[in-house]
Amino acid sequence: MDRHPDHKYPPIEPYEHGVLDVGDGNLVYWEACGNPSGKPALAVHGGPGSGCAAWPRRYFDPDRYRVVLFDQRNCGRSTPHASDPAADLRHNTTDHLISDMERLRVHLGVDTWLLFGWSWGSTLALAYAERHPERVSEIVIDAVTTSRRSEIDWLYRGASQFFPDAWDAFRAGVPEAASDATPDVLAAYARRTESPDPEVRARATADWCAWEDAVLSLEAYTGPPPYSGRPGRAQLALVRICARYFSHGAWLEEGRLIRDAGRLAGIPGALVHGRLDMGGPLTTAWELAKAWPDAELTVIEDAGHLGGAATTRAVLAALDGFAR
Repeated sequence: MDRHPDHKYPPIEPYEHGVLDVGDGNLVYWEACGNPSGKPALAVHGGPGSGCAAWPRRYFDPDRYRVVLFDQRNCGRSTPHASDPAADLRHNTTDHLISDMERLRVHLGVDTWLLFGWSWGSTLALAYAERHPERVSEIVIDAVTTSRRSEIDWLYRGASQFFPDAWDAFRAGVPEAASDATPDVLAAYARRTESPDPEVRARATADWCAWEDAVLSLEAYTGPPPYSGRPGRAQLALVRICARYFSHGAWLEEGRLIRDAGRLAGIPGALVHGRLDMGGPLTTAWELAKAWPDAELTVIEDAGHLGGAATTRAVLAALDGFAR
């Protein structure tokens, strides 16, 4: 989905693309755009499981950046695709994705690169940077998340304070869940997305997307609903991967990304977050900025999770500044 209405740079096409064998039967799609001799940058998409669209290309000055985009395991153009119930997701965890990013860096002959992540992509970018700080030149994050269990609990239960009708429908989609606790509800959805019955998978996917859309329903956006409006195959993959990741706390020790932000010392960062983000309240961005002295937080007063014109301007300003 093209989230922001006023991208600065014109559309561009990849000058190079391919698939990288990352092991375990997985092939990860990647592409490179812009200037082959430009500053290396990696776009880290959200979801998890949304795949990378064309819109992030337009955030980068094509004369100054060599921007690499990739589809994380089992989504987008990577294979096997999670919409296929036969696709084995056992080898799809945060650690696997970090390893894929590092393998891609080596494959492309990049020494250090800027990371641009949004939503779940900010979690993954931070996890990669804390694992490999010597390989990261700068970080730009839009819609900051660290996927703490407390953040997941807010998104899939806490926000019900504002949308009790939508949450009741979401909870009713998994009557077999042991309780209303977030881990139980998400685990039940994860099991349903693995069902051999296509009707069960489709119903769980629709119910999940309806909840996600409800959380974003107060935001201004044009076009189809952000989740329910995706093509069916993309929806199935997104929900299956999301439910798997979030029912496991993204396999991250609670609070580790903020606790270990000191590992990012010396890496300049730009954090952009909407004050009205109902899916990911500002608290996380605020706490990360305090723990990471080299990061500057820009709060967009009238934006939510999907951003808007002011969000676009802030991200573009950061990327243009780091290009210099």
